[in-house]
Amino acid sequence: MKKTIAIVLILSLIFIGFVKVGEQPSKDDYMKSELNTIEKYLVYRDSLNTEVSKVAVAWHLDHSLKVINAICDTLQASNPGTYKKNFNAARLFSFTLGFIPRGRAQSPKSVIPPDTIRTDDIVSQLSSARDKLIALEGLDEKSNFKHPVFNRLNKRQAKRFIEIHTRHHLKIVKDILKK
Repeated sequence: MKKTIAIVLILSLIFIGFVKVGEQPSKDDYMKSELNTIEKYLVYRDSLNTEVSKVAVAWHLDHSLKVINAICDTLQASNPGTYKKNFNAARLFSFTLGFIPRGRAQSPKSVIPPDTIRTDDIVSQLSSARDKLIALEGLDEKSNFKHPVFNRLNKRQAKRFIEIHTRHHLKIVKDILKK
């Protein structure tokens, strides 16, 4: 019985994964909507709702952009020849469902926003993110980076993580603004 349930669960996750793959935007539209939403939320940069998050909207926007830019830089600098496939159950779950649980992970210091977040710094990071995401398309498929939880991610997986992570923080911002 347990074996049957496990098989049904795994097949369901695989099916959901295939459906998600079919929903992927064109290469030209990759992350365009999310970056436009970040830009739109800039006017609410100082909004805070401590029932949702301990930090203001600006922190989530800045953090999201720091993550995008850092991953793009790491992929660009990586050696595709050293990439090796690996299995990671947390990654399979998160990538298949397109979901990151709130309050579970600790961000690396390199992508934590400063105490004072300037709007023009966010705008500059936004411009860089747009350029770097376009440049990703020209990289080798085995360009890679090491994620602290999901392990080694190739370019396709890194792009999926960028989507999920950015949407995760945009959902938090949306909830902050609901008040």
